Amino acid sequence: MSLKMFAAIDVGSYELTCKIFEYSPKNGMKAVDVIHHRLALGNDTFATGKVSQEKVNELCKVLQDFSQIMKSYGVEAYRAYGTSAIRETKNATILLDQIAQRTGIRIGTISNSEQRFLGYKAIASKGEDFNQTIEKGTVILDIGGGSIQISLFNKDTLMATQNLKLGVLRLRESLSRIDVVPSKQDSLLEEMISAQLSVVKKMYMKDKEIETIIVVDDYVPNLLQQLDQPEGKKGFLSLEQFEDYWNEMHTTSVEVLSKKYGMPEENIGLLSISSAVIRRLAKMMEAKQLWVPGVTLCDGIGYEYGESKGLLKPDHDFEQDIVACAQNISKRYMGSKKRGETLEKITTNIFDHMKKIHGMGDRERLLLRLAAILHDCGKYISMSNLGECSYNIILSTEIIGLSHREREILANVVKFNHVEFVYENEIGRETDLSKEDYLLIAKLTAILKVANGLDRSHKQKFKDTQVSLKDNTLVFTVATAADISLEKGLFSERAAFFEEVYNMKPVIKQKKLMDCVKVS
Repeated sequence: MSLKMFAAIDVGSYELTCKIFEYSPKNGMKAVDVIHHRLALGNDTFATGKVSQEKVNELCKVLQDFSQIMKSYGVEAYRAYGTSAIRETKNATILLDQIAQRTGIRIGTISNSEQRFLGYKAIASKGEDFNQTIEKGTVILDIGGGSIQISLFNKDTLMATQNLKLGVLRLRESLSRIDVVPSKQDSLLEEMISAQLSVVKKMYMKDKEIETIIVVDDYVPNLLQQLDQPEGKKGFLSLEQFEDYWNEMHTTSVEVLSKKYGMPEENIGLLSISSAVIRRLAKMMEAKQLWVPGVTLCDGIGYEYGESKGLLKPDHDFEQDIVACAQNISKRYMGSKKRGETLEKITTNIFDHMKKIHGMGDRERLLLRLAAILHDCGKYISMSNLGECSYNIILSTEIIGLSHREREILANVVKFNHVEFVYENEIGRETDLSKEDYLLIAKLTAILKVANGLDRSHKQKFKDTQVSLKDNTLVFTVATAADISLEKGLFSERAAFFEEVYNMKPVIKQKKLMDCVKVS
């Protein structure tokens, strides 16, 4: 197989980056060039809500240069993403259209959870080091211009993730608005950071023992990797080593640090803020070591592209991390684990038997699984208003790896599992969902409603069910001696919506087993 050339472009809050990757059977994914351009778009966005025309002009010029560089490398495909500085602008649609018209480069905006998931995939590209590290208590700290993401892993499972508005540009902007002498800036910064980190620790990490903090950041890793490290453990360092580095940062002039680390003086301030966030989290979590793999968003973009094209074979099950995240949300809101597992089994069984009919793919199957897991999260707030409460919980809770659009689809599916379906032209609330999205919501809701109807008693009588298609009929055959009168009696209403969506009537057939013990 010939070499594949790909470019990843990160339109970040304080820097533009273009990274050229080469894929080959022998070396997998290899970075062959990286181009940086300092441009603090976030300063405008976080202060005024818009990017100034001056910076838009500079952005377009740099992207045109990136385009020429990509051509020189024979790049076959690219992906360009804007993060919080683009995502939070008031006129994002106008801005992105202007950039596309002037440069030919189309920038996609990704949600925070998608952005952090790409950062997480970038770390996973480090292979065995990643897999071994997350076996024990591990926190991934992903530092951006607008916010940071803290994700907790234990025994190879994603336990929780939380986004905090503690990005380096946002913190610098906050400090600039406060009239404080330079000698007190460090203590003030620590106070700002500690307030939010302590809440995260109390909610998610109170009794967790943290072995390692993995740092994803644009500047700090490049410097920390220069420190002495154990043989064969590149990027790993003790908290004592980090403390020595911290002391150097605060006893050395900006000019000397700039020269020593080959970094513009204006970046030293951001480096100091990033270091403060890392130090405070490490102390609060009582971590034993740091790992700075030196990856960025561009590495995650490159990894995802290679994975999607079959050029890379991931060692880690990323889909299971999304599922684990949903399971932990369900647990937080006292959801029924047993019933969630039963619904997940029934819904995926229906989905898999109807592939030729519904025309949906793997991503839609994942959303259906998540809907089954989160089907009753709203009961934590209200049993009588279960659907709306579930909708609000899901829409307000970040699920790493899902876009905002996917989360809104998921929230609607869970909602309409409990209430009458509201058609697209009847929706009152403001939404960005398309007609295709509403059709998807209807398809997934129909399956979840039927699955829910098969377990109305919450006794998992239909846990082991055979699904078959006969003409325009979907037959559920359950082998049980249990009384399923309740399920049969209440099934018709849910079956009616399924028939409306798929033109297929679901029916229940009971295959009685004489040797079964009757369930009371």
